[in-house]
Amino acid sequence: MSAKKSKITGDVVRDDFNSINTVLHYTRAAHFIGLWKSELKLIEEYFPDKSAALLEAGCGAGRVAVGLWHQGYRNITAFDFAAELIEQAENLAQEQGIVGITFLQADATTVGAVARNAQERKTKAGTRVKTLKGKRPYLPQLPQPPKNLDGKKRPGFAKNSFDGALFMFNGLMQIPGRENRGAALRGLHTLCRPGAHFIFTTHDREDPKDAKEWTKEAARWAVGEQDSQLLEFGDRYFSDDTGNTFMHLPDRKEVLDEMTATGWSHVYDSTRNELASETPKVRNFSDNCRFWVARR
Repeated sequence: MSAKKSKITGDVVRDDFNSINTVLHYTRAAHFIGLWKSELKLIEEYFPDKSAALLEAGCGAGRVAVGLWHQGYRNITAFDFAAELIEQAENLAQEQGIVGITFLQADATTVGAVARNAQERKTKAGTRVKTLKGKRPYLPQLPQPPKNLDGKKRPGFAKNSFDGALFMFNGLMQIPGRENRGAALRGLHTLCRPGAHFIFTTHDREDPKDAKEWTKEAARWAVGEQDSQLLEFGDRYFSDDTGNTFMHLPDRKEVLDEMTATGWSHVYDSTRNELASETPKVRNFSDNCRFWVARR
């Protein structure tokens, strides 16, 4: 009998994204693919104001953020938790002479706490506190604002400061654990202004072509014979020539329930193939996926 494997964690996924093969994979996409036709269609529809303050979570090597800049958007903040990918994104922007994109290293599951605690710091800084005789006042340690690669703090994350948000190429579903994905959704909700739209993608567990495989997977979970690394039904963890990949594939009800639980309202959803006929480069880079649009 094989040894039981440790559960997939955020640290495992971060290490996978920082691996050389994965970094090269996303860097090539940023340089040679750019925005998909389906992405551009929704961006133009839901973010018509080119001066809007946009936030991209899980920006990787800069494919979407740089693509937004080339479409005329000039107020873009993009972050990823993988330092190697952020470095590639900054390099790409510098190579193309792009200014106006703020790239930050940060974790989507904690950006909301950073914003909330920034306000708490201000409150505590201005509050008179009682102290023991001869002792300095104690303030609990709070999450700090993110830093750019030059080590300088960037304000970046403040409550109600963005007009729209994106989490593309299934990035939300590469966060292990439903509770953690919920934290990311709540965090982005905190950062966006009322009325802001949020575009994200998922793979679709209810795709008919995968029905037989998911039936078999459900049977494995029913008797405890699933991959012991996985946290929840719908999880996958696989390896190919681009590296290791964790992915959670939700069903429709799960996505809609999570939107409601985290304050988002469902606006629209459609598969990529229904939205646009993509180029061979895009189809080779990614399977079909489902686009979701939510509103704060």
